Amino acid sequence: MLPTNTYSLKEAFKKNPDLKESDLQIIREWLDKQPHLPKIEDIYLVLFLNSNYYKLEPTKITIENFYTVRTHVPEFFSNRDPFLKEIRTQFNVISHIPLKKMTNEGYQIIFGNVIDPEPSHYVFYESVKYFFMVAELANIKEGPTKGLVYIGDVQNLSLGHVSRINLMGIKKFLYFIQEAAPIRLKQIHILNSTPAMELLMNMCKPFMKKELYEMIHFSTLESLEKFIPVDALPNEIGGKGGNVKDLVNEQIKLLDENREWFLKEEITMRTNESLRVGKPKSSNDLFGVEGSFKKIEID
Repeated sequence: MLPTNTYSLKEAFKKNPDLKESDLQIIREWLDKQPHLPKIEDIYLVLFLNSNYYKLEPTKITIENFYTVRTHVPEFFSNRDPFLKEIRTQFNVISHIPLKKMTNEGYQIIFGNVIDPEPSHYVFYESVKYFFMVAELANIKEGPTKGLVYIGDVQNLSLGHVSRINLMGIKKFLYFIQEAAPIRLKQIHILNSTPAMELLMNMCKPFMKKELYEMIHFSTLESLEKFIPVDALPNEIGGKGGNVKDLVNEQIKLLDENREWFLKEEITMRTNESLRVGKPKSSNDLFGVEGSFKKIEID
């Protein structure tokens, strides 16, 4: 079972000369020897290959990390039913919007902002879950691209929001982005930075590789023009890409249309640790003991 609006494998082969059927076959044969991993469709294998610039060994590591993390981080990857109240509440709090235009280099763009300035409405784990759901569908729809740019408008981000973010959650989120996500992350642009954003950066920095940290730009609309077509941004930010509310509603509709896929994916696309060759893995193996991190307290 695949999501709606899945990219064409045939088109992917046409557009990507580095994509070879022989490499796909090598990955398939490797997967046959990994009984703990689920059966993975070719459209996903192509995304994994592309994210690793068609290098086979890094691709295998990313596949292993992707499914292992999704199995052991239920906070982000379980109960992904878009009809659930806990997720739908976040639709009114945070936006996650794949933009309709790409950069001149052919990078996909995802925009996000804080819609609701009231911190008590923000739930970190549900918001991240919502982000991964949107980003995953966008990746599967677009297919292998040359890169991904994230733009975050944090004007409404307050210390109250940051106080609701769990440090272990940050560690898990950044581990997935850096070690498991089938994307080529190229740039992160922060618009309208606040003291709360500075605090959040300090919380994230210990879990960031140098390469990720150096991708982050604190930008203005003017400086952003060097990197992306500003017209692609939502109207409220100074672009011509449509109203945030309308763009969010488009994403909600897409999530709802793929509800059955999300429900089935959670059942069928996880590791079976009892079949893993060698020692089974747990969350503690990946991230350490949960109690070693606590939620930050802010007066």
